[in-house]
Amino acid sequence: MDSKANQVYVTRSGLPLRVALDWPFHRSHSGADFHVLHGAVSLENSDAGAHALVALQLTVTVREVLPSLEPDDAEAPAINTVRKAVDRKELEFLKTPKRVPVPFNSRAYDFKRNRWAFGEASDEERAALLLRKVFWETKRGASRVYLCDLADAQYLDTTPEHLMVVARGLPELRVSGEYAEASPELMARGNEMEEQARMAREELEKKHAFERG
Repeated sequence: MDSKANQVYVTRSGLPLRVALDWPFHRSHSGADFHVLHGAVSLENSDAGAHALVALQLTVTVREVLPSLEPDDAEAPAINTVRKAVDRKELEFLKTPKRVPVPFNSRAYDFKRNRWAFGEASDEERAALLLRKVFWETKRGASRVYLCDLADAQYLDTTPEHLMVVARGLPELRVSGEYAEASPELMARGNEMEEQARMAREELEKKHAFERG
């Protein structure tokens, strides 16, 4: 598993995720014309053992826009495809070995603008995600948090440079270079952050419970 497993990727609804991808991509064994990348997604705010095992299915159409299938080129959109699936409530976090297929297809790419597309975001939404990211990683023990992650910028429809502009305008963060430290004021909002994550998980679980009948 890769080093990204130690980072927190926050969904737009406020769920803190850890995503571990088992590189490399490999050709589908089913005979279908796509590449597959296995991974595991777990919730930072969950009991031990709750996870979602995934199989990203990269279509030929999207494969053609990637320079390569190496992590440098494919990791950020792969992580964001998983994160988007959680935002869409397509994944359920259970204690099960069942692996769920996740389409990595043209839904994640804007061919007209030749760029990845995981949804528009306002600066207010970017600020909220940055604060949650810094909170959760600080809670895990990080002394400072990297703010220029390409996956976060891509997911929020912006650039790492603009994320820094947003971060510098947040009084709850102490920004130095490309990193931030959480202020005591941010950590004092822990109950709020955890309640947002709890409610997001509850909504996700309600959706899957309804589908099961």
